[in-house]
Amino acid sequence: MKIRKENGYEIKPGADLREADLREADLREADLNEANLWRANLVGANLVGADLEDAYLEKARLGRADLREADLEEAYLVGANLEDAYLNEANLVGANLEDAYLAGANLRRANLVGADLGGANLEDAYLEKARLGRADLREANLGRANLWRAYLRGASLYKANLRGADLGEANLGGADLGEADLREADLLYADLREVNLERANLWGANLREANLRKANLGGADLREANLEGAYLLGMIIDDGQGNVYKCQEDGWGIVRSISA
Repeated sequence: MKIRKENGYEIKPGADLREADLREADLREADLNEANLWRANLVGANLVGADLEDAYLEKARLGRADLREADLEEAYLVGANLEDAYLNEANLVGANLEDAYLAGANLRRANLVGADLGGANLEDAYLEKARLGRADLREANLGRANLWRAYLRGASLYKANLRGADLGEANLGGADLGEADLREADLLYADLREVNLERANLWGANLREANLRKANLGGADLREANLEGAYLLGMIIDDGQGNVYKCQEDGWGIVRSISA
């Protein structure tokens, strides 16, 4: 069987490609299942449709790499640089992208269900219709990211930066957005049912027509936020003085008082 080679390296499942120089390499549909690409240089490489399932890519350089439709399920990408990379429709289910740099990356329709993106930088990233159910995005930077119609049900976004992000029509049901920065974020028509927004900063956010049924906004900053047409039944807020209110069918009712 003929062994595929690129830049002098053997391209095969389980290959040892630590610190390999594969810049601009043509790795379309390459089988690199379980390969070790620790600190490999893959800047500008063509990895369209490549099999990188369970591959080890810690601190790999993948800036501007083309990973459209690549299989990166359970891949280890901790600290990897994927700036401006193309990951459209890529499979990243269960991948570990903790502290990865994905600023400006294109993840349209990518599958990131259950992925670990804790502390990752996704500033200005394009995540339209991406699947991020149950993903870990704690303390991630998603400033100005495009998450229109993204699926984030059950995701953890605790202390995440979403300032100026587009979350229009996104599904965030049951997600944890405690202490998240959502200043000037666009949440038009977003599904925020049963979301935890305790102490979140929603200053100037657009929540028009959003569904906030049973959402917890205790301690949240809603100054200058637009709630026109939003569904608030069951939503919980407080007045900053220790009194907690719940939106009921007959109006707002106090559920906990500082004097109680």
